[in-house]
Amino acid sequence: MSDDWKTKITEVRPPTNPEGASSQACVVWIYPPGADLGRRFELSNTGMVIGRGGDTDLLVDKDSVSRRHAKIERRGNRWGIVDLGSTNGTYVNDAPVSDRLLDDGDLVKIGAAIFKFLTGGNVESAYHEEIYQMTIVDGLTRAYNKRYFTEQLERELARLARHRRSLSLVMFDIDHFKRINDNHGHLTGDHVLKELASRVRSRVRREEIFSRYGGEEFVVLLPEASRDNALEFAEQIRRLIEKDPFAFEGDVIPVTISCGVATVEEEMPAEAFIKLADDNLYRAKRAGRNRVVA
Repeated sequence: MSDDWKTKITEVRPPTNPEGASSQACVVWIYPPGADLGRRFELSNTGMVIGRGGDTDLLVDKDSVSRRHAKIERRGNRWGIVDLGSTNGTYVNDAPVSDRLLDDGDLVKIGAAIFKFLTGGNVESAYHEEIYQMTIVDGLTRAYNKRYFTEQLERELARLARHRRSLSLVMFDIDHFKRINDNHGHLTGDHVLKELASRVRSRVRREEIFSRYGGEEFVVLLPEASRDNALEFAEQIRRLIEKDPFAFEGDVIPVTISCGVATVEEEMPAEAFIKLADDNLYRAKRAGRNRVVA
């Protein structure tokens, strides 16, 4: 990200809750990438105000964040979050909220920033698990990240060389995504990316690798899939995205994707295999978009 992100941590004070509630609670920065990715912000008994103003406890220097955006506060032996009249709203697990209790593992979205709420006796182990997940999963879409995809691709190509079975790759991106951001704003663009990933994930099998490759570009690695199988899969997800418009904050946005498919049946360098799929993706773009090319 090009923006500078600044934060400060609330003071951690000894627990004074007479109900004996665990003082272990924090939020972890999981998106967007930057210097604070993976950083843990402890919650004190006085709570935490999140916003863009200098008087907040957790400062998120981003235009999409209001000066005093939201507050996380203790409520007996639980924690709750209150939206403080923000312009762009506060979301928990993608649902807009004004005031609600938080559960361990909830995803809190403040403008363009996403935090994971952790609480209970397992905070330390849950935090380290979240750090591991950040090394393999994209924080926004929850698809695997490019690093994990590259590692799995190398593994599958090595397996292909041993067993002489086909391996297919579907590469796709969102048509005119810049237009979506320009016309509807980056928060809507983020929603489109998340919803698209959710739709595609519903069609991906356990042995297949679905990853965000970069920006609005995604890949699906299909072990032991023939060219015809890969073409059928790509066409299915193309129709799945086109079928129902994406809706966010009153905006209804038609979305389509273009797909490039590549299949190999013998050993090939990973870069060359990716280039085959990428070349076919750009052929789909040049042919008019919203189509599959192999």
